[in-house]
Amino acid sequence: MALNILIAVIALAHLWFLVLEMFLWSKPFGRKTFGMSVEQAAATAVLAGNQGLYNGFLAAGLIWSLFVPGVATKTFFLSCVAVAGLYGLYSTRKIAILILQAVPAAIALAWLWLAPPG
Repeated sequence: MALNILIAVIALAHLWFLVLEMFLWSKPFGRKTFGMSVEQAAATAVLAGNQGLYNGFLAAGLIWSLFVPGVATKTFFLSCVAVAGLYGLYSTRKIAILILQAVPAAIALAWLWLAPPG
């Protein structure tokens, strides 16, 4: 039960990333969150929207995994989130991406695979 709550929290975070990247990117809150000027936000809005859509797919997969028996679906989507977080760290050098994305997914994966069933 607690693992499913963690997975749900990770899914909610990715839904929030979708909102930030698809709908708030060029707004004052989005620009402040990502430290961008109006010009930078305008120049990257299409890319951010695409990135937000992918975050939405991750969230949908994580939510779906809560209703599918077994560990395969959870493993796949949590692994996708962890890899995305690692690439985010590599490509941006921002430790916050690692902490907000990869670490929770890695904890959930470890929990999923190391905890006794039941």
